[in-house]
Amino acid sequence: MAPDPLLLMVPRPSPFWLWLACLLGACIGSLLNVVAWRLPREESLVRPPSHCPHCGTRLRWHDNIPVLGWLLLRGRCRHCGAAISWRYPLVELLTAGLWVAALLATPSAMGPDPLPWTLVAAGWLLLSWLIPLTLIDLDRLWLPEPLCRNGLLLGLGCTALIGFAQGEGVGRDLLFHHLAAAGVGLLGFESVSAIAEKLAGRPALGLGDAKLAALLGAWLGLTGLGLTVALAVLGGAAVGIVGRLSGRLGPLQPLPFGPFLTAGGAAVWLLGHDFWLHQLGLAF
Repeated sequence: MAPDPLLLMVPRPSPFWLWLACLLGACIGSLLNVVAWRLPREESLVRPPSHCPHCGTRLRWHDNIPVLGWLLLRGRCRHCGAAISWRYPLVELLTAGLWVAALLATPSAMGPDPLPWTLVAAGWLLLSWLIPLTLIDLDRLWLPEPLCRNGLLLGLGCTALIGFAQGEGVGRDLLFHHLAAAGVGLLGFESVSAIAEKLAGRPALGLGDAKLAALLGAWLGLTGLGLTVALAVLGGAAVGIVGRLSGRLGPLQPLPFGPFLTAGGAAVWLLGHDFWLHQLGLAF
């Protein structure tokens, strides 16, 4: 596919902004680790301050430096020697990478002529919001309803702000389509889950997946939601087949679908509708 000439005219961020986004993203990733750990345990996100989950000792300020703190500690608590999961620096690196990618992204979901920095800010918010949902679903096979609900409201709020900044007509149309997409995501997944449960005799999709689909619809619109679901189904099928054939997944072992939805949503936001329509052979 030939690149859009208009996109070639858009100035790319300078190295300063890329490095700043990387640094800020890593710091946000450190916070998201806390959310993913404490929220399922119904702990405060603020108190107590960062501490070792094994011995309870409060961490020093330099132990909390993203990635570097984990490396300096060699992945172990300096007080009790308990292992600190490699997931902490990995999430920080992932968030940093996504924040940089958001600066270079070409999202299609927020109208024909949005202000570039509003898209960047919205992208940072969406991509960061999806990370704890992914981690919690991987850990618990559970998508917290407050995260899904508030993420949906934030999506509609960003849609309204970015849409009406482009004109009243654009704002109304954009908000209507994103509201419709949220409803389609919720009701569509609930219907598919009910049908699959009747056919298989056991739950196939959780209600959390329906709420997550509604959240993604609020951010991405109908086309974006459809592409997200297509990518999630393809990714989930590939991982499921490999897992079953390799013996890593048992015949009845559940596979969380939320991470595939979040990955699909992030991919659609970062690369835009046209890219994925062409890749999936859906462009006419």
